[in-house]
Amino acid sequence: MKLRIGAPVWLSQKHEQEYPTLRGRHEADVVIIGGGITGASIAEVFAHAGVRAVLLEAGLVGRGSTAASTALLLQETDEEFAALEKRYGRARATRIWELSRRSIRDLIATVRQRRIACSLAQRDTVYYTLNPASSADLHAEYRRRRRAGFSAKWLDPVALLADTRIAGQGAIRSRGNAQLDPYRACAGLLRVAASDGARVFERSAVRHIDTSRAGVVVRTRDGVVAAQRIIVATGYATRAFAPLAGRFAMKHTYVLATRPVTDAERRRLGLGALLLWDTERPYHYARWGPGQRLLLGGNDRPLLPRSRRKAAFASSIQRLREYFVRLLPTLGDIEIEAAWEGLFAMTPDGLPFIGSHRRYPRHLFALGYGGNGMSFGFLASRLLLDAYRNAENPDLQLFAFNRFR
Repeated sequence: MKLRIGAPVWLSQKHEQEYPTLRGRHEADVVIIGGGITGASIAEVFAHAGVRAVLLEAGLVGRGSTAASTALLLQETDEEFAALEKRYGRARATRIWELSRRSIRDLIATVRQRRIACSLAQRDTVYYTLNPASSADLHAEYRRRRRAGFSAKWLDPVALLADTRIAGQGAIRSRGNAQLDPYRACAGLLRVAASDGARVFERSAVRHIDTSRAGVVVRTRDGVVAAQRIIVATGYATRAFAPLAGRFAMKHTYVLATRPVTDAERRRLGLGALLLWDTERPYHYARWGPGQRLLLGGNDRPLLPRSRRKAAFASSIQRLREYFVRLLPTLGDIEIEAAWEGLFAMTPDGLPFIGSHRRYPRHLFALGYGGNGMSFGFLASRLLLDAYRNAENPDLQLFAFNRFR
């Protein structure tokens, strides 16, 4: 599947092939399939730990779903804390949120320590509702988060209007989140992984995988990699893993980028340096992007046939603009400069699948991140290192394929 259409603002410059195509025979401890932000995070973590890693990307690194992302680094999961608590109990829900929060901190620390230039900035999140009927539920969500020990400040309609110029019914303001340029973050992680010994290959689509007691052999058109384990970080179940496809719901998401906003226009908008998202399902989200552009996203919809995708793109970005103009009327005078669409995979509980699967020996997976691909991708890199080392880590069960039993 084509993972995105349109031209994201992150790809405003022409990007050429940076890494070679796989040719000949190679050996490694682990071979990573997928050169997006998750594969890059895994390569960085494994190489830094001294594991000989080879990463294979079918196209060019960072140019699929990663480039389509708006890169809101949220500790909040796609499902509210209340929904996870109802499904799994308070203790497991709290641990999932703790891990998500830790992944943001680890990603921020790694970007800073490895000096990756990707416009990283820490930001507060405002999770708001426009619906009077949802205000009580949102306030209950606020209380649950506070009881569990997470950052949360309640904004009543007056405070919400003062902080954001949004005329809503209430909101939760949270600390500890961030934003960055996803393409540059991915490229930077791969460069530091390569400096630590990882080998990265572009235009190297995997054609066949053989597993045995001795290990795995991965074949592309022109090359072969023999390794002990394989990590599949493609975001969703590709055709090579068709039996897993039923575990995911593929979604289209849509993003608009305004032209650069002047200082005077920004003052009239009244929107500070915040990450916004609402309680609607599917939700809408917004944040400031490069060149003082406002990025506006949402209107997610289930996977469409290829024949309907172009028309759906046009109608979805129109609805997206109408929603945000109603929300922030000053936007009606600010032109849209770019629009794009991305594909991502959702699971029934909004959490990724991380770890092994009994049907695929010597395989490890990091799939189905939902709207939190950046934070969960980095979390996967830490958990999968433990799985690769056969180290006991009870946190892996939180994201296991069999967790719904």
